[in-house]
Amino acid sequence: MSKSFKEALKNRRSCYAITDKSPITDEQIKEILSFALLHVPSAFNSQSTRLVLLLGAQHKKLWETALKILKGITPQASFAKTEQKINGCFACGYGTVLFFEDTASVKALQDKFPTYKDNFPVWSEHTNAMHQLAIWTMLEDEGFGATLQHYNPLIDEEVRKIWNIDAGWKLRAQMPFGVKSAEPDPKQFGPLEPRLKIFK
Repeated sequence: MSKSFKEALKNRRSCYAITDKSPITDEQIKEILSFALLHVPSAFNSQSTRLVLLLGAQHKKLWETALKILKGITPQASFAKTEQKINGCFACGYGTVLFFEDTASVKALQDKFPTYKDNFPVWSEHTNAMHQLAIWTMLEDEGFGATLQHYNPLIDEEVRKIWNIDAGWKLRAQMPFGVKSAEPDPKQFGPLEPRLKIFK
């Protein structure tokens, strides 16, 4: 990381104004994802997170697919706004990271440790969220803007078909990214006092 960890976290923002440019090579993007998969923690070292990186035409195909699905369920009067958001904020980027959780890994832990079986799906979500934050922060540190989207479960079936995704992988989020074409608005912060308690 070129910035300190705290600086990188502070600078990580939802950036909707992105372009189809990249400040780094595709191999370096792959290295970011690989690093996260190796070093982000997971409950019982389950390593249940799965990632799919879509670049170029494959990235565009994802958002064309999402738009087609949304057109079938969005009221006609509001579809233009949906179309503008997809094409103007997500599809116009350089790539998209798809975040999945491997349900087989979770099930294996449930079977092995039945005392905690109800917790493993929750801990799996925690694991995925940590991967999302780590990757988002590392992408930002390299000069990308990104957002986190949740068009699942609407697009799950088509995504599985198009990219031949294992049926046991559960789609949790989509992260379109690209070089920023504008900075996001200043972030608004609520007071810390009701959110932080310290006892000595």
